[in-house]
This record gives sequence, structure tokens and C-alpha cells, in this order.
Amino acid sequence: MPKRPLKILFVSSEVSPYSKTGGLGDVAGSLPKALRAKDIDIRVVMPKLGSIPPKHLEGVRFVGAFNVHLSWRIQEAKILVQDPHGNGESVYFIENDYYFARECLYGYDDDYERFAFFTKAAIEMLGHINFKPDIIHFNDWHSGLGPTYLRGIYSSFKFYSSMKSLFTIHNLHYQGSFGRPVLWDIGLNDGYFTNGELEFHGNISFLKAGIIHSDAVSTVSQTYAHEITTPAYGYGMDGLLQKRSNEGRLFGIVNGIDTNIHDPATDPSLYVNFSKDNINMKRENKYRIQEALGLTVGDTPMFSMITRLVEQKGLDIVALIMEELMSMDIQLVVLGKGDGRYENLFHHYAHRYPHKVSANINFDSTMAQRIYAGSDMFFMPSVYEPCGLGQLFAMGYGAIPIVRKTGGLADTVQHFNQETGQGNGFAFEDYVASGLMWAIKEALSVYNTPDWEALVKNAMSSNFSWDKSADEYVALYRNVKKM
Repeated sequence: MPKRPLKILFVSSEVSPYSKTGGLGDVAGSLPKALRAKDIDIRVVMPKLGSIPPKHLEGVRFVGAFNVHLSWRIQEAKILVQDPHGNGESVYFIENDYYFARECLYGYDDDYERFAFFTKAAIEMLGHINFKPDIIHFNDWHSGLGPTYLRGIYSSFKFYSSMKSLFTIHNLHYQGSFGRPVLWDIGLNDGYFTNGELEFHGNISFLKAGIIHSDAVSTVSQTYAHEITTPAYGYGMDGLLQKRSNEGRLFGIVNGIDTNIHDPATDPSLYVNFSKDNINMKRENKYRIQEALGLTVGDTPMFSMITRLVEQKGLDIVALIMEELMSMDIQLVVLGKGDGRYENLFHHYAHRYPHKVSANINFDSTMAQRIYAGSDMFFMPSVYEPCGLGQLFAMGYGAIPIVRKTGGLADTVQHFNQETGQGNGFAFEDYVASGLMWAIKEALSVYNTPDWEALVKNAMSSNFSWDKSADEYVALYRNVKKM
């Protein structure tokens, strides 16, 4: 007898292409598609943000409205839905202009209330759309209160009583910590602080709520799932996560990417399309992006970084090697924005070496694709990296990743061995500038040898589609349903 299709509600504060600040948006935009291909009935819900481009909201229709209670405050939640192909690929939006018609997604003093409202609305929406999921899949601190609400409030109602919760940590560093008094504002009482369930260093943590009250916790690579149970990577949550691991309720599943979109053979944003079977056409993309960015056009090894310019991404050790890099026959292209000290660092070197360094302190998705396609090598020397998508995009476009062996980088990049021809990138162990420089020199020693083309083919042949990971999520959902 065939298994009944699993029903999942996927709750995320950001979903690509509607809104994206990092990996969470990419995952929320691509994982549900892969799960639908596995016959999972999955619906996605996100806030209707004021920053969503109007072109992405074409065909959105109104479903209904209801009131959400947060302590003394009552706010209306409007439900909108978009099903662009009419085949069940539904994305639902919670609309409330008071909370979400703002320029930015995060960074407001009332973020605790905004996302508590969104999370409660996402749960209460279910009765209004006649959808009863087996599992509600909450993601990161923004919806971390979901398992708490589900267990502490809604489970007493028959409609919700059998629903399970999965909480995925995309980045443990961001913990959603707020002052103790906000408990009353988000519809909870002080007992959640005094019993220690939400208390975290004198505040309350939405992330801790998700870890404590969910039926299972997952994160975005196997190595990161282990790392976060240690003091070095646990950010104070390691003991709690070790407990969940001991209970058999902590899982690691590496992220995938949507290879239908990120395919150099068909990507419309590239100057010239290419594949692993005609790698020589990649060179034309390099020349064109060099010309566009004012770099010297030629076969000089081109390194790139496409990233948020923040400490996590390993930029402190990049800063330490910049002078040595500039003494070498290389080029560096940077795309991203973030902390001023790193933006200024790359502006400084671009000013000093305008034909060797291009600092693009912004984010442009078309330029990102063109840089991936034109680069020979891609830096990702992260302090920590839950999964990382940049190295996956880079390999798909034939840019060889140079990474620190941590989190998802350790799970996806294998150091190239010239003797065996195995490997798809270069990896170093310790977070030190000398380790990064060693890996760069290893890569340059292979560049312009016959082995380089084999390495590029290895990288482009690596399978980072969602197919395998989606199978693991299906198995995890079935496991959680039985918990």
C-alpha cells in the first residue's frame, strides 16, 4: 500500500526570489521545490515584506484574514497566496503593514514582536487554508518560538494535537536574544524564564526556544551538526545541543542548490554559456568580466570572493595576506557588502592596484553569476560555515574553491591530489593566514598545468543538486512524524 504523502508547512522569514539576505533565503526557495518532486505536499509561508519587488507578487491573491493576539496587542494577519503554475507550488504570505511594510527585513527594535506575530500567524493560518500538516518545519531564530507556541498553546486543540515540529539552525551565531520583559509582549509568561527553558545569559533566546521545544533539530551539514555540540562552535548552546544529540534528535543534512537555475550551460546572465564538456568557453567569460571591471585582460589567475563582508567569512586572515597577494601575478574580484572595516580594506587595495583588484561593495545577482563564471579560484576561508553555498555555486561554474576545513566546507570540498587526480578544491585546517596562503600556493602550483582542466572538470561534475539531500529530508520527516 503506497504511503500517504507527507504534509509539511515550511516557515521562513525569507524565501528566494522574494527576499534573501543569505543562505536561509536560498534554501527556503529551492528545498521545497525538490521536496515536491519527492511527492511531499509542502506549503511555504513568509512575511509579505515591503521590500519584495512587485514583479514577484504578480498573481498573488487574497485568501482571508484573522486576528493574532500577542498579550494585550491584537493585530490583523491577512493571508495571501501565490501558486504561479497552478500545481500546488504554493507560497503563502502573512501581510501586516505595521510589522512588515519596512525597508529592511531585520534590525528593528521590535523584531521580537514582529517575528512572534509572524510565527503565531503562520500556525493559526492553517485552519483558514484547510491544510493540516504532519510537521511544521521552522527555520532559524525568527520562527524559533514556533515549537514553543505549538507545544505550549496549540497542542491542546484537536486540530494541532498530532502536529510535530522540526527546527533547523542555519546559523547558530544568530540567536534572537531579547530582554526578559518581552515574554509578556509575545504572549508567553515569565515561567518560561524562571524554569530556564528560554533563559539565556539573563535574556530570552528565540533560538533556544526552537532547540528546546521542537521534536527534532537539524542543521545544514553533518560536520556542523557535530561542531555545534562543542564549546568552540556552540556559542553557549553546546551543552543543550549535545543533549539533543544524545537523545537522537539532532541531525545534519547538507544544503543543495537549484541546478536548473545555477547551470553555466543555460544561465542567461553569462556572457558565454559553457559546460564541463567545453570548458575552454569559460575563458571568454573571464576576459569579458576583466574588461567590464577595468582589470588587465588576459590569463592571469583570477581569484574572487562573493560574500557578506563580515568576520565569519575569514576576512581577517585575508587582510593579513593582501600585501603578499599583491606581490604575486594574480587578480582579485570582490563582490559583497557588510562591515565598514572590510569594505574599506578592499576599496583601499582597489585604489592602489586598480588593474589587479576590483572591489564591488554591493550585491548584484547578475554580476555574481558572471564573476563565478569568469573566476579561476574562489576564496572561502571561513571562521565557521554551517554549510555555505558560495563554494557550491563556484564549483558548478568551474571556479575552484579555496576553503578552510569547517562545517559544510569540510563536507563538500575535497583537497585535490595531483597523484590520484581526486578532489575538487583546496582546503586548509587551522584559521591562520599562513594556512590560507599555503592553500593559495597549492592552487597556483596546479594552475597552468595539464591537471588544472581535470580539476575543473572534477569540480563541475560534483553533484550538489537537492536530490540526495531531499531524500534525507523525507527520511527525517518520516522519523519526526513517529517521535
